[in-house]
Amino acid sequence: MARRGEVLCVVQAGGQGSRMDVLTRERAKPALPYGGVHRLVDFTLSSLAHSDFADVWVSVQYQVASIDDYLSGGRPWSLDRNRGGFRRVVPQTGTGPATEEGFAHGNADLLLRMRADLESFGAPHVLVSSADHVFSMDLAPIVDEHVESGRVATVLTSEVTKKEASDNVVVLTGRGGRVTGVEVKPSRPSSGTVATEIFVYRTDALIGALDALRAELDDEAGEDLEGDSGLGDFGEHLLPRLISSGDVRAVPLTGYWRDLGQPGQYLQGHRDLLAGKVDVFDHPGRPVISHWPDRPAARVRGGTVVDSLVSPGCDIAGEVVNSVLGPGVVVEKGARVEDCVLFEDVVVERGAELRTAIVDEHSRVGRGAVVGEAPTARIARDEDLVLVGMGSTLGRGRLPAGSRLEPGTTT
Repeated sequence: MARRGEVLCVVQAGGQGSRMDVLTRERAKPALPYGGVHRLVDFTLSSLAHSDFADVWVSVQYQVASIDDYLSGGRPWSLDRNRGGFRRVVPQTGTGPATEEGFAHGNADLLLRMRADLESFGAPHVLVSSADHVFSMDLAPIVDEHVESGRVATVLTSEVTKKEASDNVVVLTGRGGRVTGVEVKPSRPSSGTVATEIFVYRTDALIGALDALRAELDDEAGEDLEGDSGLGDFGEHLLPRLISSGDVRAVPLTGYWRDLGQPGQYLQGHRDLLAGKVDVFDHPGRPVISHWPDRPAARVRGGTVVDSLVSPGCDIAGEVVNSVLGPGVVVEKGARVEDCVLFEDVVVERGAELRTAIVDEHSRVGRGAVVGEAPTARIARDEDLVLVGMGSTLGRGRLPAGSRLEPGTTT
């Protein structure tokens, strides 16, 4: 059982998610849907809740309104308690030096901005996780082993292809899983072992490293930082400093894991789900908890649904193949949707054809419109995808592969 009261969990859910382009113009990336009826933030919060941690802080800063109602003070994950439990952390001003105020410039920089709160809370260990990846794991044994070992930090890792590793932080290890170094988004990664952005830190070591790095980076940059500490993401300065100063160990994350922070990875994660490669929903004892509004059962009216996921409230009269439809999606007779992810309340009118596209909520694809085309590679790539922003309306015409429509676009 996790050591209740000794561990503070910090979920970093405030990133802008600029790599997701038009899909995160008006929402925080962790609020993106996955599998029709879940959101990305569900996977981290569900794992923490099932691991029986007493205190979970969720840091939000970008498009806060898009995720605030969904979080509901932690209630869906039974984190709303009179003592401890859920806490929403937002950027502040007037609380310290300029480099510790306002919006963070990376996940390590965010920890620096939370430094005073971390120290004041007093938990001897801090578990930090991002909120834009799909996984399910009981983290309690990992934390217990970390606490008893006395090590500086524990890094959860996963194995990916070397091509995927080039977009991540590669973790280099020696005997016994000791971390010897990192490669940050290398063009030629040494291996496919990557950090999953789930860490357990000894709080005093974390704060000591943050303080030392802040002083060094301030001295190097002088007045040029303008509110940015220079710490950036964890792989740039923080993790290398901890590796050089103490015992940092890598522990493999069990089961499926994928970072869905880019359009190609996002679609590939849904393809994995349809192909039966995703095991995160296979654990009855720790279900992935979500907070969607109630909808009636989906309805198929003479349509065809093949190798797809159809969410509650959908109305299908056309053809749906290898796709994931969010709640309330309508596919009219004569329309075809293939290799797509359609968000909540998207309408695809008669005769429209969609292929390898992600269409944001409340959008309408008009009669006869042709969106996307067959991809040229087996693995989903950003350039093969069409992205349609929230609340868009597409008339007749063709959108080629790689097209991007800003939210609210009318064509």
